[in-house]
Amino acid sequence: MTRRPTVALVCDVVYPYSHGGREIRNQELLPRLARRAEMHVYTMHWWDGPPSYSDGGVTYHAISPLLPLYKNNRRSLRQALGFGLACLRLLRRDFDVLETDHIPYLQVFVLRLVATLKRKPFIVTWHEVWSRAYWRQYLGWAGWIAWLTDRLAMRLPDHIFVASPQTAQRLPRTLRRHTQVTTVPNGIDLDLIREVNAAAEVADLVAVGRLIEHKHVDMLLDALAGLRASGTHLTCRIIGDGPARAALEEQARDLGIAGTVEFRDDIENQKELYALVKAAKVFVSLSAREGFGLAVLEAIACGIPVLTTSAPDNLAQHLVARYSRGRVCEPTPDAVTAAIPDLVADGDLLTREECDTDSWVAEYDWSTMADRIQQVYSAAHAFHGGR
Repeated sequence: MTRRPTVALVCDVVYPYSHGGREIRNQELLPRLARRAEMHVYTMHWWDGPPSYSDGGVTYHAISPLLPLYKNNRRSLRQALGFGLACLRLLRRDFDVLETDHIPYLQVFVLRLVATLKRKPFIVTWHEVWSRAYWRQYLGWAGWIAWLTDRLAMRLPDHIFVASPQTAQRLPRTLRRHTQVTTVPNGIDLDLIREVNAAAEVADLVAVGRLIEHKHVDMLLDALAGLRASGTHLTCRIIGDGPARAALEEQARDLGIAGTVEFRDDIENQKELYALVKAAKVFVSLSAREGFGLAVLEAIACGIPVLTTSAPDNLAQHLVARYSRGRVCEPTPDAVTAAIPDLVADGDLLTREECDTDSWVAEYDWSTMADRIQQVYSAAHAFHGGR
């Protein structure tokens, strides 16, 4: 009888200590995967207490101290180096399959060495693929070094999970010949979303995500100020936290809209999040880049109008384009400002029956995604002789 494979998943962030698309993805998938595999997560020491604990059938291990993820609104090189080197500790751990995601890249090289020395299959999830031009925009002259690092890292896994078909298309042709690619998008819990009622605290607009530069919450604030100047007064709830928060709060004060913009970073669970999303008339996501757009998909499932932009690296636009109440506009302040009023006017919640007309959303059930991943785990374990 084939035993359950032991999977070592390496990720520097974990829910509920950190909030973001990667964290929610793992939070939803891990308990489902734990029913068919022994799941161990190796991360930073986010929690108080011993370096290991178990929850929901998953065991979490701290392999490095908690290091700040960001410095000056950019991912910290010190954190990437520290966590990457800490991954060498997996040389002393037992597992059948080794998995990580590509962020923040350096651990991919260390874990390739670990997997090779231990003769285990190595899987990496790529959430998004950046162009050389975007890397240059993000890091200036050092962007080409980061781009080259990214491309070299792509040649290391035995198997790659991608978060969207569009991300799969962006993978370069320089992958190793035997590297397999499986599309495993982020998912949603439709039953949970449907059972949640709108919160009592209403808002005209809502935005959800980590408060970092490329999310362009600053553009949303500019649009609100422009609409206010023309006589359209709207309220906005911004849910999330991050290194740009202080600057965004200051911007709201400078624009004279601080009294109508609420920043929230105290959301305890997904039910509370969905209730607040449903309490808004329009969901706005102006991110310059998204490898998938989990928050956008959740807003679509909540049934409210969704606005996003056609920024080339914003792959969430492909979800919004499929949505009957979605709008994709140019990634400019003027276009965003012009699009908001019509969507607000259309912002009454749909009935459940009307929401179900967008039946394609059901394609993204979390259990379906867990099944795809488990099939890859089992095949990789069997191929490498695990019994």
